Amino acid sequence: MSYAQHLRDITPDAGVFRDLPAGSARSLFGAMLDGGVPELELGALLLAFRMKGESLAELLGAYEAACERLLRLRPPAGGARPIVMPSYNGARKQPNLTPLVAMLLHRIGVPVLVHGTLEGHGRVTTAHVFRELGVLPSATLAQAQAALDRGDVAFVPTGVFSPGLASLLGLRNRLGVRNTAHTLAKLVDPFGGEGLRVIGVTHPHYFARIHEFLVASGERAIVMRGTEGEPYANPRRRPRIEHVEDGAARVLFEQELTVDEGGPPPPDSIDAKATAALIRRSLGGHAAVPLPILNQLACCLYASGYAPDFNQAKAIVAVQAHTIATA
Repeated sequence: MSYAQHLRDITPDAGVFRDLPAGSARSLFGAMLDGGVPELELGALLLAFRMKGESLAELLGAYEAACERLLRLRPPAGGARPIVMPSYNGARKQPNLTPLVAMLLHRIGVPVLVHGTLEGHGRVTTAHVFRELGVLPSATLAQAQAALDRGDVAFVPTGVFSPGLASLLGLRNRLGVRNTAHTLAKLVDPFGGEGLRVIGVTHPHYFARIHEFLVASGERAIVMRGTEGEPYANPRRRPRIEHVEDGAARVLFEQELTVDEGGPPPPDSIDAKATAALIRRSLGGHAAVPLPILNQLACCLYASGYAPDFNQAKAIVAVQAHTIATA
């Protein structure tokens, strides 16, 4: 494989970017994930894609390469599709409530797998908060499967099901910027397509790119503007929430245009310990679960098949919220 030729192909010529065909992208990213690209060329290629942005064909090819190398988990028997929550951003300004969404879904009876990195690069990761809540990372695929089969929330570091993807993610420290692996990590499903991904994106153009990919690939997901890129709805202003499946997209909730001034006040600290304490209060009925997160739960119940229609999903969440509030 000529890495120099690929670099020439995707590096702008007089300000014009060229895209790789899906097959070439699949081969190239397969080599990256297998550790077969020399360091100099690997760094140059990742930075070139960072500057250019992946085309739909390139993203489809890279995704196929990543899926071919995934170590798979088995969905728990019976019931709803497992919820898959990729958590790769962490919190800088607001509490990281990804664990709250996961634990509320678990309480209702939906299997939940959260995957992500252990290192936050200065941010508060979901792994940090989960640890404070007593949910430890699964060190092996067997531990993750056992947790799911017991009916527990499972947090799985990326390297457990995709060592190659974890290796590319780890280059953020050396390159100083994110790369295509961060996009792929939000798209892959360790259940081999049997799960429901809940994808939180960061910017409108990124939302459009993920939307285009999901529609073209026929994959199943809930997609929305995440809070600081995490897969939970902003507690003070609900984002637009879409359900994408079999090449069709349906808006389940439109974006709220105004900030909820009566929403939860900003906490004194967003560190893992303070966030875990806030989540415990919410689960125990001592702090209200924000309405946008309840809306997100309804979307998950419907799209996972736990509820046969969206109105019933919203009713289940309303009952659950009342039960928590009166606990």
